[in-house]
Amino acid sequence: LLNDVVLPSNCCMLFCEGPPASSSSGHNTRTMPERRPFVRLPTDVYPVNYGLCLKPDLIDFTFEGKLEALIEVTQSTNQIVMNCADIDIITASFVPQGSEEINATGFNYQNEDEKVTLSFPSALQKGSGTLKIDFVGELNDKMKGFYRSKYTTPAGEVRYAAVTQFEATDARRAFPCWDEPAIKATFDITLIVPKDRVALSNMNVIDQKPYPEDENLVEVKFATTPIMSTYLVAFVIGEYDYVESQSSDGVTVRVYTPVGKAEQGKFALEVATKTLPFYKDYFSVPYPLPKIDLIAIADFAAGAMENWGLVTYRETALLIDPKNSCSSSRQWVALVVGHELAHQWFGNLVTMEWWTHLWLNEGFASWIEYLCVDHCFPEYDIWTQFVSADYTRALDLDALDSSHPIEVNVGHPSEVDEIFDAISYSKGASVIRMLHNYIGDEDFRKGMNAYLLKFQHKNASTEDLWDCLEQASGKPIAAVMGSWTKQMGFPIIVVDQEQQGDDRILTISQKKFCASGPHNGEDCPTWMVPISICTSEDPKCSKLKVLLDRPETTITLSGVGPDQWVKINPGTVGFYRIQYSSSMLESLLPGIRDLSLQPVDRLGLQNDLFSLLHKQADMQEEKNRIERVLGAISAPDLIQKVLNFALSVHMTTLPHVASVV
Repeated sequence: LLNDVVLPSNCCMLFCEGPPASSSSGHNTRTMPERRPFVRLPTDVYPVNYGLCLKPDLIDFTFEGKLEALIEVTQSTNQIVMNCADIDIITASFVPQGSEEINATGFNYQNEDEKVTLSFPSALQKGSGTLKIDFVGELNDKMKGFYRSKYTTPAGEVRYAAVTQFEATDARRAFPCWDEPAIKATFDITLIVPKDRVALSNMNVIDQKPYPEDENLVEVKFATTPIMSTYLVAFVIGEYDYVESQSSDGVTVRVYTPVGKAEQGKFALEVATKTLPFYKDYFSVPYPLPKIDLIAIADFAAGAMENWGLVTYRETALLIDPKNSCSSSRQWVALVVGHELAHQWFGNLVTMEWWTHLWLNEGFASWIEYLCVDHCFPEYDIWTQFVSADYTRALDLDALDSSHPIEVNVGHPSEVDEIFDAISYSKGASVIRMLHNYIGDEDFRKGMNAYLLKFQHKNASTEDLWDCLEQASGKPIAAVMGSWTKQMGFPIIVVDQEQQGDDRILTISQKKFCASGPHNGEDCPTWMVPISICTSEDPKCSKLKVLLDRPETTITLSGVGPDQWVKINPGTVGFYRIQYSSSMLESLLPGIRDLSLQPVDRLGLQNDLFSLLHKQADMQEEKNRIERVLGAISAPDLIQKVLNFALSVHMTTLPHVASVV
């Protein structure tokens, strides 16, 4: 899911499952009512296959549904607990394999928990059987679950499509189900729709025939899906044009657009047909479905959603007008398509066990989308844009006291919307990028392949990926990444140098970087920081890589003469800021003047310098340092205006400007 959710400052508050807090005098001091503890679904019954038939009414905005689910009873029980929201169950029964049908005697809705309990007059014994449920629901206007999407035809008539958005927990609004990511099953979906409408789902159509009860309707049956989570199920009924192609590995790719706008789907089609073979090669795992559809939805709350085989998009994230769209719009569409198609492997084929691990799902896709676009469109110089957009944005936000760790324990699934923000996406992507650089591309790909093969069609946790990458690389991945994902913030790396003959001696230390002033806690956190170092001999290649796993260390660079400069963090890959000594900063000026220092490194250096305008006493010295660096860049008048503006902003907000501890 690609989203623009803004995080409230209290997002890390979790459900309290203990008794109310009390004062020493025994009086209850809590002012807010205690929230009910969240309980996951029982494990005594689980689905194997959903046979689902839905008949939406695009005039009255309702739908009828029939569910025949093959289930397994693992422990004798006289009730079945499922997720269900905004749905009315008409009848329900259970047919044990080889035995007679047992009708449910009651439906107990727990609306607050979005659950329903089906009660039976006798115990359901261990073994297989079929659960049959007839139900009705509403095509709502909430842009979640099974909902209606308004559009205007080329003739100006207002009409409605029926579409879905299930992540995180809204499949239960379309049909009763076990709506948790770890409870996977296969799906056989049938849609009864007007014959002049397009009907789409995760899989390809295998049968279409007239509906016997109404000549204006057709019954469209789709192939059986792979085993998958409920939040990835999707169906769309509406009016669309499409453009079609095939990827080099034989997957049928279609981009569905509003009627009359097929031309605007061609760029996304080009991106998708290039992207699928890239991911197949990168993961060494083929795309497991026969087709993939990308469709632009008129009313869509998120940016895009990675439903397996049927990816839904906001129109602005998929459509490109070949005559009027600008380059930035093309790059945005390429990134969003790359993001969602990455999920077809990382998220769909292997799914997080619970929403706590969703950060990895989204952080990984937010990183690899850039890797993919860089491969498909190298002319975009997309990594420089990653640094200016995601990387620096994450640094700015994560320096605030209101930040939170990347990985936050999720109890109730509703907390997913509360915790997912730029920290989850942009910092998540940035630390995955740092991890990839630390491991190296070859070992990273080996670890990813092992992970996908080991857990395909299953569920996994963050630690499962770290284990696979650790085995592939022989490096302490879990320990390194734990320091970045389980605590908020990041370090500033303070660097000084000394020349001894033909050796350069570097003293490197780390401190926590804060935007609100010095850290007042007793214990200053530390990180396991992958440090890369390059020299003017080869600015694009790391001369030495070390892991800073303590507050301070000394490093010797052999064969670095006095006339050479030394740069920390080439490529601006490490997620930290750098404070150079004056002598090191002075030595970098020639690399800025002759442009031998990469643009992304000049950008990172400038960004770090501005962030270090932290105290009144140091303002003039810092201003002088920045002017020396910026003075080495062309267009000095423009640079001076930018500098003066930045300094004026910092001067008027001194109590809140950046500081280090």
